Amino acid sequence: MSDTPAPRPDPLRSAAFAADLDAADLRSEPLRRLWGEEADDALARGLREPILRAIAEDEGVLATLGRLLVLGLPQPRAAVERALPTLGVDGLEALGLATTDADTVTPSALLRPQSFVDEDGVGEWWIASDLDEVALDGPLPADHVLGVGGASRTLAETVVPLAVDRALDLGTGCGIQALLVARRAGRVVATDVSRRALAYAALNAQLNGVTNIEFRHGSMFEPVAGEAFDLIVSNPPFVITPRTAGVPAYEYRDGGLVGDALVEQFVRTAPAHLTPDGIAQLLGNWESRTGITGLARLDAWVPADLDLWVVEREELSPLAYAELWIRDGGITPRDAAFTPLLTAWLDDFAARGVTAIGFGYVLLRRGQGEPLRRSERVTQPVANVGAALGLGLAAHDALAAGLPDTLVVAPDVTEARHLLPGNDDPSVIELRQGGVFARTVAVDPALAGFVGACDGELQVLQIAPALADLFEVPFAQLWAELEPRIRGLVLDGFLLPGE
Repeated sequence: MSDTPAPRPDPLRSAAFAADLDAADLRSEPLRRLWGEEADDALARGLREPILRAIAEDEGVLATLGRLLVLGLPQPRAAVERALPTLGVDGLEALGLATTDADTVTPSALLRPQSFVDEDGVGEWWIASDLDEVALDGPLPADHVLGVGGASRTLAETVVPLAVDRALDLGTGCGIQALLVARRAGRVVATDVSRRALAYAALNAQLNGVTNIEFRHGSMFEPVAGEAFDLIVSNPPFVITPRTAGVPAYEYRDGGLVGDALVEQFVRTAPAHLTPDGIAQLLGNWESRTGITGLARLDAWVPADLDLWVVEREELSPLAYAELWIRDGGITPRDAAFTPLLTAWLDDFAARGVTAIGFGYVLLRRGQGEPLRRSERVTQPVANVGAALGLGLAAHDALAAGLPDTLVVAPDVTEARHLLPGNDDPSVIELRQGGVFARTVAVDPALAGFVGACDGELQVLQIAPALADLFEVPFAQLWAELEPRIRGLVLDGFLLPGE
């Protein structure tokens, strides 16, 4: 367990702290200018020495707070008093963010600015979290509260941008998802099994002036029994960890269950807490086992009358997965604990016949019509995923009434034709998306001709008969081949309904 106490949120002190941070301009771009882009990028890789060298002679307010809060280094008390004139050193200690003596202020937490972009614009928050392994100079304690990491940013980018009445952030951690969702929700309930995490989340809400979040303690859906939500988001502690003596169980990533049972529990339970048309989204891991893929196992967990859209972003071998998460805890192959941990992980996977571990995002919806069931692997870079998922759901709903009368090619779609030397006819024709899921779809000349004619003016049932005449095939035969593929292009966002 951590040697430092949890934060002690207090509205008045948090407001005073925020005023000092604002006056010091403790934000991403000013800090990046202060110590330089290269040093800033190095910090993301766990290297703080470049920053220390860059600001070694700087005793200004921003440099002092950068060393104290961003890097987690002790600072002279007099310098911190100058940097926090409203809150003061005693106020910082009262919030549980530092310990002090007559000469020195020693941080108990990190506080870093976090930029965000959503449908409503660009902004930035201050996010407090526990000291990381660089500041601690060693492995993380089991109750460590993580700041904004890669998984947090991934989930934020995948949430469908909907305005809702009630939302739930299950497993809120430092509270970043709750803050994001609160921008589009009337009320947000944020839960966590860790009281330490809830203290950080509440503090972060106070620091950033967000007042429409209610924090509740408890495991999984227990704190919201009998309640339903329009949107549920979760970056749960999904990491698969051996239930073996001596293997650390980090609260921020380990849900305490065997294998991928936590993800299974979520997708089996979440539907009962969704309003009609309500959406649940989470990140997770799932195991492929001898004879059955992880995607197939996940599909079997979700009732057949619900929409399910799974995007698997990567798949790791048991060895690669074990090494990834052992290193995440600050333990390297040079440490004596590494090999016993690796053995425990590999034995655990072998006991269940695990052949691979998938990672990605899951979307569930309590839809009103024929359910969407889609599981796919998308390994290429993606962008605007939340908006793309929203458009895909809307396209699925629209297609229930049939193809639109007119279609138009999405603005990011291009066509590539591959010809063998000396041939006039292409051997391969591809449609490519420039954004979102960056899909590439192989098409034949008839489908390419259809897409090329979709200008929003010609009707679908004008284009298709003309193509049948051009290729000298019966219209019924051509349409039987084209129609399901056109529907696929609409669902994937290559074709959009005309106005």
